[in-house]
Amino acid sequence: MTVLEQGQIQIHTENIFPIIKKAVYSGHEVFLRELVSNAADAISKRRMAAMAGDCSEGAEGTVSIRVDREKKTITITDNGIGMTADEVKRYINQVAFSSAEDFLEKYKKEDDAIIGHFGLGFYSSFMVAREVELITCSARPNSEPVRWCCDGSPNFSLEAAERSEPGTDVILHLLDEEVEYLEPARLRNLITQYCDFMPVTVELEGEPVNKKIAPWRQSPRELTDEDYIELYRYLYPFQGDPLLWVHLNTDYPYALQGILFFPKVSGRADWEKGEIRLYCNQVFVSDSIKEIVPRYLLPLRGVIDSPDIPLNVSRSALQTDRRVRSIGNFVAKKVADRLRNLKQEDAKSYAEAWDALAPFVKIGAMEDEKFADQVSELILFGTTAPPNPSETEEPIAVGDQAFTTLAGYRARQASDHVNRVLYCTDEIAQAGALSLWKGQGAEVLLAETVIDSQFIPWLESKHSELKFQRVDAELDESLRDEQPELTDQDGESPSENLRGLIKKALNNDKVTIQVQALKGGADSPAALILLPEQMRRMNDIGALMEQRLPGLPDHHVLLVNRRHPMVEGLLKLNAGSVLVSNETSSPSQQLAASLAQHLYDMARLSVGGLEPNELAGFQSRSTKLMSELMERGV
Repeated sequence: MTVLEQGQIQIHTENIFPIIKKAVYSGHEVFLRELVSNAADAISKRRMAAMAGDCSEGAEGTVSIRVDREKKTITITDNGIGMTADEVKRYINQVAFSSAEDFLEKYKKEDDAIIGHFGLGFYSSFMVAREVELITCSARPNSEPVRWCCDGSPNFSLEAAERSEPGTDVILHLLDEEVEYLEPARLRNLITQYCDFMPVTVELEGEPVNKKIAPWRQSPRELTDEDYIELYRYLYPFQGDPLLWVHLNTDYPYALQGILFFPKVSGRADWEKGEIRLYCNQVFVSDSIKEIVPRYLLPLRGVIDSPDIPLNVSRSALQTDRRVRSIGNFVAKKVADRLRNLKQEDAKSYAEAWDALAPFVKIGAMEDEKFADQVSELILFGTTAPPNPSETEEPIAVGDQAFTTLAGYRARQASDHVNRVLYCTDEIAQAGALSLWKGQGAEVLLAETVIDSQFIPWLESKHSELKFQRVDAELDESLRDEQPELTDQDGESPSENLRGLIKKALNNDKVTIQVQALKGGADSPAALILLPEQMRRMNDIGALMEQRLPGLPDHHVLLVNRRHPMVEGLLKLNAGSVLVSNETSSPSQQLAASLAQHLYDMARLSVGGLEPNELAGFQSRSTKLMSELMERGV
């Protein structure tokens, strides 16, 4: 063969190959993505040049991958536009032509990972190859084929070659430690991962592998619900079906397409890394895009495809890029628009999906003021109010539940309570207080324990005229059945006697004891734990910071219902006590003290206030108390 030229690749740093191998690319496997992407670009360029009449059109564009186990080679072939000798010199040799020197100098540190790594695609082949051959022939008229070869050093050779059709062969002579890529199964997995939606056919040993069609590049009018669901099942197998989806499409001020899915959120939702896949011109780039979309949308799934997201930058630079921030705002707005349209068009379906949507909406509102404005009318709460027979009016029925907005709740309140919002975060632990409020016809919002411990104070800050009050925070006059009490010969009322009895039995200055007559009598709880709103919120925040579930604060209120038969019996038992010999308390007083302790234990138990190490003592005291009561009955 005639040698056309020998020389050195024109770069200013001779350590380009070690940098590529160790710093620029996070994984060697991306060499296949880079080379197949280059091949697809060459096919696209030939198509456009042919339309302009500058070259022959050729057959349908195809990228073919072949393996030779004996020679330890992988060959990537395309029938694209190819290159002339001058173009090889320009695009292959002159790495510095695309400012690669500055790029390498800036990012050769391994502690600043680069997202995407596009830009030095061809040279990624040296991560796995000891030698790379390039045999290419331009599709332009009267072009001659050439062969370029390099062994991974700055030295190369360029000579005449034989190739009958336009296009390019890239032949990789693999390093001994990279022979895993000779396995067809390994290559097939890589093609599926990186090149599945590439718009040209990718063949492995003559067999087409990729899907080619990217649904997010199609118009929503061309897709059915089943098309969207099929894409979701393909991308996320064994994850069920999505709740709903958002189709993204804009070409100004940047080009971006995509489809985002709302999954049925489980405990596995990833709020740190995310599961949205980033593509560039239908080529997979990364499955971690926390620098691109807002954090509160990371558990969404699907695809974002944009050639305008800067990939050859560090992640820290990506976070501060103005265009990237604009893309994040665009995505958030489209998500809000989709939710608004669903609520307006099908309020019942929106309410049915609310439990899964709530974390995205609430966290997003707290973290993003623009998003908060966009979703302010979309936030739902469960409610104790009966559902509206109309499916479009609040409260919206979903099975045996009902949902309402804050505005709807306020519209139904009596004029004297329009600025008070009653809520419950645990229908079991707060059952006693909840039943009292419901018994008086009050509507209570049903909140969620973890997120709403932060969300409700945030809502309060946005609605300074409102007072949010948990049902077990305090009781107002409407729940009390106060009547004048007679006093005994010592001038003390029954309530004062009860308070003294229970205070002595508990012997705990951190517990404030209140005795009141509650409406409902025997149907009302005998005793309740009340937690002043601000004190409980501080406790919840402390638990959140320590990453534990909120417990019962040391300082709390024990409210005793003196109209309850058990409490009335306790008072009678204590009043009828008779001292025996030199004892400081009578058997009846001792039993009354045990009953008072039991009353407190039961109130704590109902709110989850008994720690695991206290349960044994509670069981022991309960057994002893039951035995004493049985002895009296016998």
